[in-house]
Amino acid sequence: MEPTVNAAVSPHIFEVDQSNFETEVLEASLTTPVLVDFWATWCGPCKSLGPLLEKLAVEYNGAFRLGKVDVDQNQELAGVFGIRSIPTVILVKDGQILDGFAGALPEGQLRQFLTRHLEPLADEFEQEPEEIAPESPEQAINRLQQEIAADPNRPELKLDLAIALAHAGQAAAAETELDALPANLATDARAVRLRSQLNLARSLEGTPPMEVLQQRLHANPQDWEAHDLLGVRLLLGNDPAAGLEHWLLVLEKARDWNDGQAKKRLLAAFNTLDDAELVGRYRRRMASLLF
Repeated sequence: MEPTVNAAVSPHIFEVDQSNFETEVLEASLTTPVLVDFWATWCGPCKSLGPLLEKLAVEYNGAFRLGKVDVDQNQELAGVFGIRSIPTVILVKDGQILDGFAGALPEGQLRQFLTRHLEPLADEFEQEPEEIAPESPEQAINRLQQEIAADPNRPELKLDLAIALAHAGQAAAAETELDALPANLATDARAVRLRSQLNLARSLEGTPPMEVLQQRLHANPQDWEAHDLLGVRLLLGNDPAAGLEHWLLVLEKARDWNDGQAKKRLLAAFNTLDDAELVGRYRRRMASLLF
């Protein structure tokens, strides 16, 4: 069994359940990143990963907080995040999932993971845009294609290429590259985020335009399909908050419609948006409806 969390050892390590998830994880992550460790007493790899995470939480002394979720005691909470294997660790920052990994990583890789997401010094952050000119998606595509041709044994470059293709509006080419990724990269947080974006866009193929969906809702406010499709159009258009509102309404009024699609849409949407404040606000509202 993993050691019981002891606040006397470190105030930065705590247990997470449905009663404190919103305040201690979502709201708290607006000021301090929260690393959430999904574990179970019967999980062998958890016994090696858990103590390492706790050691780092003590060492980092408040740079992040470590929340521990016993999946056997919090099955619905684990389900919200689609936890399929343990240990799984996610990093929540500014109210949204920033990154994560599955399995028991060695200490060196854990340190690299944390270093990637710690806030840089203010002066370094301000100088970076002056030192490195932004690269257009087209420039990134050309550069990555050349790098892949020179070194085809670096699959991470293909993920970078898929992202660049999507940013350039080449959805079909991006999906082709995404489908060709090896298994370890297919579950990378960036690949999952890109897949969500492409899936949302593809779900609109052959669907009615926004005006027709609005007319359907005017005629029948309980047309959940119209709410769902309108949510996608608004999210991918210029009013993502309005799109999220449609899914929250479906979640509140018809949670089980279409096998719980509203919750799935919300989780996918959170992975496509780069507005941390917006995502944090709507993730908290979703949690208040679920728990």
